[in-house]
Amino acid sequence: MKVLARIVSILFHPLLLATYLFALFMLLFPVALEPLKSDGHRTFLLLIFCVTFVLPALNVGMFRMMGTIKTLEMKKRSERILPFIFITILYLAITYLFYSKRIDIHHNLFKFLIIIDALVLIATITTFFYKVSVHSLAAWGMIGILIPLNKVLDDNVLFYPTLMCIVITGGVMSARLKLNAHTPREVMVGGALGFITGFVGMVILF
Repeated sequence: MKVLARIVSILFHPLLLATYLFALFMLLFPVALEPLKSDGHRTFLLLIFCVTFVLPALNVGMFRMMGTIKTLEMKKRSERILPFIFITILYLAITYLFYSKRIDIHHNLFKFLIIIDALVLIATITTFFYKVSVHSLAAWGMIGILIPLNKVLDDNVLFYPTLMCIVITGGVMSARLKLNAHTPREVMVGGALGFITGFVGMVILF
């Protein structure tokens, strides 16, 4: 079971949240990516994957090689602070890049990028004081984004994906507990912070 829990933790790593969310939008809700044209969606998704997953992953690997962190799992709260700060900077940088080149505050894409940045920032700030489950925070953050969208869409195109996300999130939380990576409280606090940030961000920005 621990092998399965580890696979689930890897497949639904927090750094993959942005890629999964925008891939879902690209397939089912392309208006969320405005002002990007449809022929640029794949390039955008590849860029998001590189900046929000590959670069942060390399950054964490570099910290491991330098001995700043003992393991890639960063089991101690104190080990997470510096890598999380660098990851936050990367996320803010990609948002600023798009803002300075192609989008503004009125575009849907910019608003979703801001919400994702907020999730990363909340995770980082919380880590200064408490070892929260970032897996749970990211998964529930995505649910917090999707639920308000279901209320405004007439064709229910995101209904089943949202249900699937809820089921997957349950699996992710169980996996983190099975691996003894977090206590039940850390998982629940992460989930609450993620959902509140995603939901409130949607209500404020949209």
